[in-house]
Parts: sequence; C-alpha cells; structure tokens
Amino acid sequence: MTGSGPAPAQILAELERLRAGDAPTHGGHVLSYVYDSGSAELDELAASAIRLFQSVNGLDPTVFPSVARLESDLVAFGRGVLHGGDDVVGTVTTGGTESCLLAVKTARDLWHREHGRRAQPRVVAPTTVHPAFHKAAHYLDLQLDLVPVDVGTGAVRAEDLIARLDDDVALVVVSAPSYPHAALDPVAEVAAAAERLGLSCHVDACIGGLALPWWPGLAAWDFSVAGVTSISADLHKYGYVPKGASLLLHRGRRRRDAQYFATTSWPGYPVVNPTMLGSRSAGVLAAAWAITTRLGEAGYADLVARTREATEALIRAVGSIDGLAVLGRPAGPLFAVVTDSSRPERQQVDPHRWADAVRRHGWLLQQQPGFAQADGSVLPRSTHVTVTPVTLGVLGPLVTALQEAAEEVRGLPPASAAGVLDALPAGLLASLSASGSTAADLDQGALAGVLEQAGIGPSGTLPDDAAELTALIEALPPALVEQALIGLLGSLIDPQPRASR
Repeated sequence: MTGSGPAPAQILAELERLRAGDAPTHGGHVLSYVYDSGSAELDELAASAIRLFQSVNGLDPTVFPSVARLESDLVAFGRGVLHGGDDVVGTVTTGGTESCLLAVKTARDLWHREHGRRAQPRVVAPTTVHPAFHKAAHYLDLQLDLVPVDVGTGAVRAEDLIARLDDDVALVVVSAPSYPHAALDPVAEVAAAAERLGLSCHVDACIGGLALPWWPGLAAWDFSVAGVTSISADLHKYGYVPKGASLLLHRGRRRRDAQYFATTSWPGYPVVNPTMLGSRSAGVLAAAWAITTRLGEAGYADLVARTREATEALIRAVGSIDGLAVLGRPAGPLFAVVTDSSRPERQQVDPHRWADAVRRHGWLLQQQPGFAQADGSVLPRSTHVTVTPVTLGVLGPLVTALQEAAEEVRGLPPASAAGVLDALPAGLLASLSASGSTAADLDQGALAGVLEQAGIGPSGTLPDDAAELTALIEALPPALVEQALIGLLGSLIDPQPRASR
C-alpha cells in the first residue's frame, strides 16, 4: 500500500524536529517527570518488546493468552517486592491515576455492598495526597476529606487521620511517600485503626513503590503491615518502564474482583474489564515484563543504591546553600526545597526564583506553589526535586548550578503576583464571590486577560521565568486558576485555523 501523504523519511524527520523542542528525557537535566535508568540496553529492550506486541490487544486474554501471562508475572513481581502473600492479587493499569481511580472505585463498591446507597461515602486522606484522588472523588461521587499536614515537615499525624475515620468512610489513603515533600505517611498506625473499624486502607506508592523496598531505615509501609488492603505502584516511574504502566494490588480476590466491570447486557460479546479501558495496548505491558525480568530484584537494588547516593549528596548540597533548606525528612529519591526562614532576609533564597535561575543554567526543577490548608495553616512554596540513577553521574555540574543559581537570586524579594493582580479587570475577583458564581461562568475574554497579565500569550507561549506565574497561582482563587489553566492547556491542542496551516 502506498499512502498519499509524505514519505516515511519525511514523516520521521518531522517527528524528530518536534521532539527536538522537548525537554531532554535522558542525561539527568530534568529533575521531575522523567525516570532515566541510564541504561541504553534497557531502552532498546523496551523498544523491541513494544514492537513485538504493538498489534496485540489487551482486551481479551482468552484470545491473546500472552497478555495474561505477562500480567500475571508482573503482579507476582510486584507482590514479591511489596511483601504480599499468596492472597495478594491485582492488575496492570495504564498509570498511577488509573490505579488510584480503581482503588477508590473498588473501595466505594465494597462500601455500598455493606451500607447500601443511602449516603455519599468519604475518602479520608492527607492534604498532600495525589490529585488522582481528587479526580477519583469527582468522577465517582465521593466526598474527599483532606486532613492538614504539618507545615514544617509536610507530614501528617496519625491521630489526625484516625480522628476522621467513621462508618461513612469508604477508604483512607496514605502515601509512601507523598509527592510534594516525600513524607512517608504513618502507614502502620492508620492501617491498624482502619482494620479495627473494618475500613479499607490504600497505600499510594505510585512514586515510591519500586524504590522504597530497597531504601533502608524506613518504617513498614507495604503489605507487611496488617490492615493495608491495596497498594498502587507505578512501573513507569522507578520501574524504568516506558510511560503507561502501573500496578494496583489488592489483599484478597474479593477486593480485586470488585475492581472489575462486567456486562452481558448487550447483543455483542461479553465485556469483562479489569481497568477503566477496554482495548489497551499490550506493547507497554510487554516492555514492563521485559525490563522487570531483565533487572530482577538485584538490578533494582543496584539502581536504588545509585539513586540513594545521588539523593543524599543533593540533600547535603542544598543544606549547605545559605538561604535554602530541605523540608522535613524526605523518604526516598525525592525532596522539596524551601526558603530557610531562620536566616536574615538579605540571605534568604526564594525557591521559585532559584528554580528559574537553575533553569538558566540548563537544569529543570519543578516549582510548587504555597498552599493554604483547611485549618488556615499555609504550606510554604517549594521547589521539587526528583532524583534518578543518572543524577549520580552529573552531580558535579548540577551542584555547581544549584550553588551559582542561589548566589544570583539570594536576597531578592520573593516572587510576587501583586503587579498582575493590580492589572486584572476591575471586579474580576469580586465576581467569583457572587452568589452561585464560578470561574467557569466568566467569559473567555476575562480568562484570557488573566493569562495575558501573567505573561502567557494567546498561543500558550509561556514566560521565560515561572516564579511570578507560580506566585499568581498562589494568590488567585483556586477556581479561577483552574479555569484559566484549562483554557491555557486546551489552547495548546486546539487546531489552528485552516488559513494559517
């Protein structure tokens, strides 16, 4: 067959051109989103496995029995490293968000079986729980009851979570560790309380699930803890699998079976889906199987050891920079950097100005806005750092960049949104407090004005520095920020007018 479009070589050249504008996924210069093992062999192995299975549909393992074998082996690997017994079963999903959604769906359905549909159940979790649980509560019609964490450490107290537990709770969630600050939640205490009350307890280990098993000195957090009923762990993070693979494991087949959707109430084939998707690619499943088989537990232990060495070196380096501090006691290969407020103002470093300066040196860190909790306490603005094995090989230039960037912005006032707020249309913020008004009710012109004042162009172009933009996210009502960001990201994928193509 000959297509009517450009030749394959031209198409691949255009893809290469587009790819060249992305952040680099190898080499350790992006310290968020990217999980690089540093092994070209693993990259090639994954690509070859995907190609072998790229036409296989994971929808029906009775037609493609290889899918069942691959998934069974991956679940066995996961329950092994997470200290699960023979009663621990599960599935491979397309990512952490789907794993978390399904964990909530499972707990909700089991709760409804026991209590009926007389009420809307709650999900109890720390403020720092991943937004996947916000999405799950929104999609599945549950109340998300968020418990404030300590602003100095990012950690939640077990007694604060336990105090919220009652018979209207479908699920209590703890993190291992939390993404914003790498705090290891008090899993054992919360799980024990949940078990006494007959409640489901999920450990979100999406980011830590394939790193913490080999990280020394941590409190128990996995299936070795009685009362933990499910765990999510991403294969495409510290499992070093291409994006699109996560594990959701349950203690007991009854729980796993509640995750499924099945129907014969139509004239077609019986539909039995363990995940949100029906048809799903078996390519990434094969890549996950190939990489976990190649590495084995010893291979992962080696990668974690290198990652841990790099993490500890970076934490020491940040701790030695006057004006900055690491928040709390991070568990695993990630941490958050904040202003050292114990230092005089002239020596303090704003973490967001610092992140912008580090970017100018060629390294990408992730800015996290300050956050007001329900009890009125405010989590400080921070800069997030995710560490991988390749970080160890670039420690010298990276630490130099972190130090030089701090020198460049030390003593500057913290990034502020005051100028942008002053320039917003009169009455815009007040309109959000009007009875029944939401950000979605604002016209697109008003939202475009917010983006324009923040330095965001009509085509989604972003300012070179993000500190003021992040400060604006801190200052504006969340509903307005969320609607503006929806508009921004939507504009990035809107097709261009035909005349301009």
